Amino acid sequence: MIRPAQVADAQALADIYHPYIRDTTITFEEEPVTAEEMAGRITKVTETYPWLLWDEGGQILGYAYSTVWRARAAYRHSTETAIYLSTEHCGKGIGTALYQALLDELRRRGFHLALGGLALPNEPSVRLHERLGFRKVGHMREAGWKFNRWVDVGFWELLL
Repeated sequence: MIRPAQVADAQALADIYHPYIRDTTITFEEEPVTAEEMAGRITKVTETYPWLLWDEGGQILGYAYSTVWRARAAYRHSTETAIYLSTEHCGKGIGTALYQALLDELRRRGFHLALGGLALPNEPSVRLHERLGFRKVGHMREAGWKFNRWVDVGFWELLL
């Protein structure tokens, strides 16, 4: 059920991501991401970091990945994580299993710190991160502007 993302999955991943762009402040992106752009992201991210997805008989229900936290060399053992599920499959345990698999892969690859940046409020994501051992370490007020309003961002960390 959990497998690495491939470029061929780009359209399905973009389809999962679009409602978050269009309807929520969970992501600060404001324009839809094309399949081509998503394919480029998959290629770039997977050069160094894991990108996993939940595949049920050819239907992708969600994905989780990590990416560069900061560009300076001293940050190379830290990574920022993200997870997105198709909206109809939230609350079924898929996110927990998928995110846990991502964290396990990060440990296997020798990463030291995982960071989750969460647009707030977002209680389901806060619960997910804290259930997996993350702890809140920061809160930035009015860090983003989306839907004609300011949005706070919180940061959760997990030593791997």
